[in-house]
Amino acid sequence: MSYELITLLMFSSLMVMLLTGQRVFGAIGFVAAAAALLLWGDGAVEMPFNASFQVLNWYPLLTLPLFIYMGYMLAESGIANDLYRMFHVWMGPVRGGLALGTVGLMVVISAMNGLSVAGMAIGASVALPELLKRGYDKVMVTGVIQAGSSLGILIPPSVVLVLYAMIARQPVLQLWLAGVLPGLLMASLFALYIYVRCRRNPELGPPLPKEERDLITWAEKFRLLRAGIAPFVIFATMMGLFLTGITSLVESSAVGATGATLAALIKRRLTWRVLDDTMRQTLSITCMFMFIILAALCFGAVYDGLGAKNAIRVLMLETWDLTPWEILIMMLVSFVILGMFLDDTAMLVIVAPLYIPLVLSMGFSPIWFGVLYVITCQVAYITPPFGYNLFLMRAMAPPEITLVDIYRSIVPFVGIMLVTIAIIMVFPQIALWLPEMYSGR
Repeated sequence: MSYELITLLMFSSLMVMLLTGQRVFGAIGFVAAAAALLLWGDGAVEMPFNASFQVLNWYPLLTLPLFIYMGYMLAESGIANDLYRMFHVWMGPVRGGLALGTVGLMVVISAMNGLSVAGMAIGASVALPELLKRGYDKVMVTGVIQAGSSLGILIPPSVVLVLYAMIARQPVLQLWLAGVLPGLLMASLFALYIYVRCRRNPELGPPLPKEERDLITWAEKFRLLRAGIAPFVIFATMMGLFLTGITSLVESSAVGATGATLAALIKRRLTWRVLDDTMRQTLSITCMFMFIILAALCFGAVYDGLGAKNAIRVLMLETWDLTPWEILIMMLVSFVILGMFLDDTAMLVIVAPLYIPLVLSMGFSPIWFGVLYVITCQVAYITPPFGYNLFLMRAMAPPEITLVDIYRSIVPFVGIMLVTIAIIMVFPQIALWLPEMYSGR
């Protein structure tokens, strides 16, 4: 059986399994096990066993539950709500100010959590009802929350970049630094779009009424500024210790988790309910990640065991005679397409081992490629038919926001993300400047 036919059978079977509504890790694991038994026979039973040990040997994976715990602790204890109130008060007088404040909130939540799930939950439960109550356009603000929450997988401490670093064998710190400026660039483009639209059409995002603004004293405004101190102190301490080499990656994540717990304790919000909810959410998300990684490693082991990695390189570089830039664009397009059906973690563990050697052979930076990969994941998060954030928004949005509204809302933000990809492809130093400056220190 040819490599091309095996590739077609494995990936088409995977798509069919996913369309049946099975859990992602179950679909991937089943296809991997079936293909292994068909191709290698009874000896293939060793593959999942070896894959599980490979997961256990990935020491940086210990950061996953700790970063997830940090984000949920700050969210469940209400510190994230305080942050939104701060942005609400300070940005309210501006047209579209609450939407701009929501983008700011998403950036801060991203820096606390490293995932899009927490940002989406906070945005949909805290920001969305307030925006709708203030008369903001429901389509625009729905898109703001979906797009803003996707920043969590780009701005450090991005969990996805930690996984990419392990697979690509690249320094996590270099990838985190590479994600800072592209993440801020994308957030700035989101904010610029909101500001321009609301300036041209004030009905989309009316400012806070003057009567309400007059009720908020300067003393209260400055008191609310203190709400943002705790997350910034935690993030600065965690990253500062890591950047200076005092702590390792895992130790830094432990510092962040401890800092979030202490912040909740100091604010007298560390109740048993908060602790129980945080632990349950952390366990649920961490187990989901681990099962997907395990299943995807089995899938990748079967596919790579056939020599398919070299087959892809020969096909693109020699058979099709494509230029490096054409191959790069094809890879990014394939990420967007796969991301419509697969979780970003599953997609990363399956496809990245095939693409990264090809990226290196073409002379591209794997750090730069990692940033491009994450942004294409962000695009996939908010594009039909199986965009992750679309389903989360549908589950959490009030009844007046329909599925059509949700789909319409993401159109301009997908365009902004594609523009960001183009900018970073043309100007790779946007992603590489900070890592190069730090490594050359």
